[in-house]
Amino acid sequence: QVQLVESGGGSVPAGGSLKLSCTASGYTSRTYDMGWFRQAPGKDREGVAVIDTHGNTYYRDSVKGRFTISKDNAKNTLYLEMNGLRPEDTAMYYCVADPPNPRRYLFLEKYEYNYWGQGTQVTVSS
Repeated sequence: QVQLVESGGGSVPAGGSLKLSCTASGYTSRTYDMGWFRQAPGKDREGVAVIDTHGNTYYRDSVKGRFTISKDNAKNTLYLEMNGLRPEDTAMYYCVADPPNPRRYLFLEKYEYNYWGQGTQVTVSS
């Protein structure tokens, strides 16, 4: 019954900004690790950013300093603020969630998450 619904994607010029949102239902975001993955044409899905139940954050190297992940547990909503967007950021962005696991160390691996949203498209033009 866990559902994740993304919004906020769009088309922007290089250097622009977007803020993605993911609203969760069927569980409380406070009790789940949550994050964002993306998939560009012809490429595998890759982890972008994750925030765990303790508030620790994990980012892909290529987005560090440009993207910020956060969540509002009262609203059961996850966010991804994206600044300084580049054409290589173009992809379908997916919201993910999973119960916390004390043995989890590889937070940006797609197999770590059982719940996925349908995605929201981000397109960055050069």
